[in-house]
Amino acid sequence: MNQSTFMENVAQEVIQRLKKYTKAAMTPIGVSNRHIHLKKEDTEALFGKDYKLTKINDLKQPGQFAAKETVTMIGPKGIIENVRILGPPRNISQVEISKTDSYTLGVKAPMRESGKIENTPGIVIKGPKGVIQLDKGVIVAMRHIHMPPAFAKEHGLLDKELVSVQFAGDRGLTMNNVLIRISDKFVNEMHIDTDEANAGDIKNGDVGKIMKG
Repeated sequence: MNQSTFMENVAQEVIQRLKKYTKAAMTPIGVSNRHIHLKKEDTEALFGKDYKLTKINDLKQPGQFAAKETVTMIGPKGIIENVRILGPPRNISQVEISKTDSYTLGVKAPMRESGKIENTPGIVIKGPKGVIQLDKGVIVAMRHIHMPPAFAKEHGLLDKELVSVQFAGDRGLTMNNVLIRISDKFVNEMHIDTDEANAGDIKNGDVGKIMKG
């Protein structure tokens, strides 16, 4: 191999590596309004014994759905009606609200990863057949990206890693401290709440660019 051919091969290898390194990891956005996940016992307390939630539409994450049923949240300072229940039933009941909602209700909801509800405030929930008092479970959900393993491997991303996500547009911004959650049950989608979406004029289906570091 002459020097010219060798240098050409090296240059092509460098170009290919750079293309792979600079390939942008993009994620579509799902904007989450306030909602509640209920365990079976709490669903029955609110709607009646052996009650089954009525699915109105599937969510993007496999097996998850929005239910027809809604409830009322009653806080120390205010109430919020028509709060959507998401199914299927979970092992624990959890309420996910925005910071704005927390001010309306008068509840000091901390920012948490879903499922991490120790030392969180509770709230009163009213349904058509009953009322329950949750002693914990009200959170402002930490913004996060649901991610399948193949996508994570392709882009060198790790479970529980914190990344930044950049958005374009008239109110373009970069969101830091975005949690990656990897599972073979997930499809690629970033979840933010309505406060975060309004700050950047972001809508369902918009796309953000994932950036490490």
